[in-house]
Amino acid sequence: MTITITAFERSPDAGKGLARDMRLRWALEEVGQSYDVRLLSFKAMKEPAHLALQPFGQIPTYEEGDLALFESGAIVLHIAERHAGLLPDDANARARAIAWMFAALNTIEPPIVDREIARYQEGEETWYEQRLPLVDERIRKRLSVLSGRLGDADWLDGEFSAGDLLMVSVLLRSRGSGILDEYPNLSAYVGRGEARPAYKRAFDAQLAVFTASAG
Repeated sequence: MTITITAFERSPDAGKGLARDMRLRWALEEVGQSYDVRLLSFKAMKEPAHLALQPFGQIPTYEEGDLALFESGAIVLHIAERHAGLLPDDANARARAIAWMFAALNTIEPPIVDREIARYQEGEETWYEQRLPLVDERIRKRLSVLSGRLGDADWLDGEFSAGDLLMVSVLLRSRGSGILDEYPNLSAYVGRGEARPAYKRAFDAQLAVFTASAG
């Protein structure tokens, strides 16, 4: 059965690989699964056909046969459980990898996204300059713990897993703030993720969509 995912027709990240369909593309490339992409305009994302798949009117979604999923983390977990390559065979190691998936999305990502919201939606508010350092400090607290946990290891828990895939994807969103640069081992960790052939294929595919739409 053909896998179909949805993505932005014109991505607001300008082809930087930050849109969440990138997580699905990367996961599918890691496990060697082909897929189709259905591109959506912002208008189409709010129409009934898409809302039936994604009730919040966001991307990405995943369709395969009679299965339809939304939420990038849930979809990456489904891919990892369905295909070899993103979760360890050992039960305990597998559970730890899944825990890191949740940590990426529930612990590390929220303050990073909060900073993006503050920058783009609250930048004109009188209290913006006072709020931003507080948000940055919350990010630093999370990254300091993560940096200490990673140490000199290549990946979070032995071999590369879906936990690393989501963690790298989340950390990439903090690069623009400069905060990631304060943690050399995390910067190197992200670089290792970007160097993976599957990541490069996924990035190039997403960039090609932006390039075509910008042209």
